[in-house]
Amino acid sequence: MASDLAAEALARPAAAPHFTNIPARLDRLPWSRFHWLVVWALGITWILDGLEVTLVGAISGVLQEPEVMNFTPEVIGFIASMYLVGAVSGSLVFGYLTDRWGRKRLFFLTLAVYLLGVLLTALSWDKWSFAFFRLMTGAGIGGEYAAINSTIDELIPAAYRGRVDIIVNGSYWIGAALGAASTIVILNPRLLPPNLGWRIGFGMGALVGLFILALRKYVPESPRWLMTHGYENEAERTIDKIESEVAEQTGQRLEPVRGQGLKIHPRKVFGFGVVARTMLSTYPSRSILGLVLMTSQAFLYNAVFFTYALILTRFYNVPAGRTGLYLLPFALGNFAGPLLLGHFFDVIGRKQMIAATYTISALLLAITGWLFSKGLLSADSQTALWTVIFFFASAAASSAYLTVSEIFPLEIRAMAIAFFFSMGTAAGGVVAPWLFGYLIGSGSRVNIFYGYLVAAILMFVAAVVEAFYGLKAERISLEELAAPLSLSDD
Repeated sequence: MASDLAAEALARPAAAPHFTNIPARLDRLPWSRFHWLVVWALGITWILDGLEVTLVGAISGVLQEPEVMNFTPEVIGFIASMYLVGAVSGSLVFGYLTDRWGRKRLFFLTLAVYLLGVLLTALSWDKWSFAFFRLMTGAGIGGEYAAINSTIDELIPAAYRGRVDIIVNGSYWIGAALGAASTIVILNPRLLPPNLGWRIGFGMGALVGLFILALRKYVPESPRWLMTHGYENEAERTIDKIESEVAEQTGQRLEPVRGQGLKIHPRKVFGFGVVARTMLSTYPSRSILGLVLMTSQAFLYNAVFFTYALILTRFYNVPAGRTGLYLLPFALGNFAGPLLLGHFFDVIGRKQMIAATYTISALLLAITGWLFSKGLLSADSQTALWTVIFFFASAAASSAYLTVSEIFPLEIRAMAIAFFFSMGTAAGGVVAPWLFGYLIGSGSRVNIFYGYLVAAILMFVAAVVEAFYGLKAERISLEELAAPLSLSDD
């Protein structure tokens, strides 16, 4: 049905240019229950993703046991990389379709693919089936990144966009905390057999995801997308309904919109050539910024997160069934960072906060890696330092997604998110789990320190690039940051 509607829009004669003030109407809205609906219906996926990805990290020790799956550290790293390969390919395919078919249709489709992959993971029987189902799960979540971030940024008023986007992306760690807590039950051999507990964890995650599908039907299509794709009347009806709901929910009379708005020539088709020229020719410095921010945070996160259980079991002799408990404070620190710092990205500014969070993360990681190499840490102090590092790194990573979503035109926003997520993940994320799995397998603390040092250098380079190329985007309309490609020259 989605493809039929898209084909119908493209087949109709091109509409004449028209003026619209939809972006200004959305940006001047006061915060309301409607905006909370958008946040919960879309952002809750990150919670579910955090829950089941945490399970993979927490059960990596259990999966190595002969009576369970008998995986080696290298296999654990390979499976993590397959998940990220799926995320890369899924983000590109679904990102393209999100810009072409619309935000709403795709955030239903991507969630369905994601949930199917999670459910099938619970039924895995060997390393190949486990890896394939993780690839499928990754494809769904890669598409979610593009569809959801673009939708949220286009529906949330400019004054709140930074903190909302950063907190929503950071909410992944609520799920991570829940996943860590759940291991107390699912990895307890006195309550569940070792080869059954982890399967139940994935199965429950898939069932919870069905609630999200039901909730999303109340989220409208982005009026910004509609106005540039030949659905002018539907765009007006959608924004009228949103304004009516907000006015009723807040009891406030909405301020009038000033100015004549934008002159749009809708239903243009933007192929990959236009996308490439826009990124590489029109906005080359923005493209460098997006790539560096995404690559550095992806390398850091995937290096630590997918292998933390191996560090605890191999170097601190923590029982495999208890590694999830050490992730709980780590996950809470990751969510506390965006929650407490997100406000400042709208108040102090994007450029200052992004550079600061990347720099602090880099310094703390280098220091922690050195302490680890010298054998000066315990399991508890290692976890405490990780918690502090990722308090800042989580806000930094979330700001990378915010940045690539804000600084490119509306018509290619989802594709831009998908492209930079894919390139960053391919360069920094796919390699990191395999590399650190190999370094941990070597048994050398010094080798692992060198790996951490690489991650710290990448984060510091990202801070420098932000200082040079970062944009002042706080409280500024998306269309002012990057003019729509459909803007008429007539």
